[in-house]
Amino acid sequence: MGRLFGTDGVRGVANRDLTAELALDLSVAAAHILGETGEFRGHRPVAVVGRDPRASGEFLEAAVVAGLASAGVDVQRLGVLPTPAVAHLTAATGADLGVMISASHNPMPDNGIKFFSRGGHKLDDRIEDAIETRLREPWQRPVGASVGRITRLDDALDRYVAHLRETLPVRLDGLRVVLDCAEGAAAVAAPEAFAAAGAQVVAIHDHPDGLNINDHCGSTHLADLQRAVVAEHADAGFAFDGDADRCLAVDAAGHDVDGDQILAVLGLAMRESGQLAADTVVATLMSNLGFVTAMRDEGITVVQTKVGDRYVLESMRSGGFSLGGEQSGHVILSEHGTTGDGVLTALQVAARMAATGKPLADLAAVMTRLPQVMVNVADVDKSRAGTDPAVVAAVEAAEVELGDTGRVLLRPSGTEPLVRVMVEATTVAQATSVAERLADVVSRSLSLG
Repeated sequence: MGRLFGTDGVRGVANRDLTAELALDLSVAAAHILGETGEFRGHRPVAVVGRDPRASGEFLEAAVVAGLASAGVDVQRLGVLPTPAVAHLTAATGADLGVMISASHNPMPDNGIKFFSRGGHKLDDRIEDAIETRLREPWQRPVGASVGRITRLDDALDRYVAHLRETLPVRLDGLRVVLDCAEGAAAVAAPEAFAAAGAQVVAIHDHPDGLNINDHCGSTHLADLQRAVVAEHADAGFAFDGDADRCLAVDAAGHDVDGDQILAVLGLAMRESGQLAADTVVATLMSNLGFVTAMRDEGITVVQTKVGDRYVLESMRSGGFSLGGEQSGHVILSEHGTTGDGVLTALQVAARMAATGKPLADLAAVMTRLPQVMVNVADVDKSRAGTDPAVVAAVEAAEVELGDTGRVLLRPSGTEPLVRVMVEATTVAQATSVAERLADVVSRSLSLG
């Protein structure tokens, strides 16, 4: 699998790339590294472990729990819960370590393991690298009363839902919403949280069987949600991914509302309430130019990072910012959580609708999405994308052509020999034309052939 840890933990095909043996070894190594860094000093360590409903999560959870307990860590099993619930409960219970078993929006055969340190924060690269180097090393095993004990935190779901309710500035009485739970970890938590806040809830794709997670549903497939919102005469719809750390929305007419628009809605709401630190929102380089322009017109600064929620989180933590996210629907509200939380995001958008009395379409209209065209150019030397003279000249010419009404971004893939050419312009035709011309230059100039 190369370097085991990617941008969001360890992920691969369950029982082929991510085996029970690897899950156990990762847990043992994590316990050792965190112990040596002082995380467990002076007390008996405790971990919380949750998972999404994938079938493979059952044996991987058993392996993770066994590894931690064998290393002397007491374990509280949380059962099936969203990733942000595990992060929240890591902090709320005072646990030294949190573990989530999920592959997020990936198809069912995949699975993954991500770790949270005390306080519910993702591990930094240095700790992840140290864990990887310590896999399968000889170690002194605890015996007798020193082995970890395993229990279940029976009220984990209730505690998470209560936390979500406490974040709401208003109740949602009178709002009718459709929730697409992606046959995943949000299937119980999301409907319960909305119902507890007073909303009328219609849930779809909320019967996970371990095999149907993300199967043509959820935030990567909005068609069912769009149809349901219109058919149910709902005020809005919200779609989560398999582990519910992201959220996309649909307005009453069935039109999609992406992560940039959600950030814009929440950014204005938080600025109005005095909760938007430094009047700044953190986004990524892939955020639509229409979002950046709209925020600038509203007097809100946009700090842009590399693509990936971990980079958004790093920027938020270093700058003390309170709101950040990605176009894909990862939204982080640092006052209420340490990671992206799809259910929390949906509740906050619904609360803005309830507080203003405005439909979602009107709230989202604060920004106009520019047409965005992406072309992947494969089998090229991606390392020269920013230095090849022909490519640089072509990019500069495209930027002159687009002026202030568009944008060009060349982004080398992190895992494949390809370059992603992204162009934004005032029309689809112009964006497509510029993107195809640039892709042709990239293909000819950086060819591996």
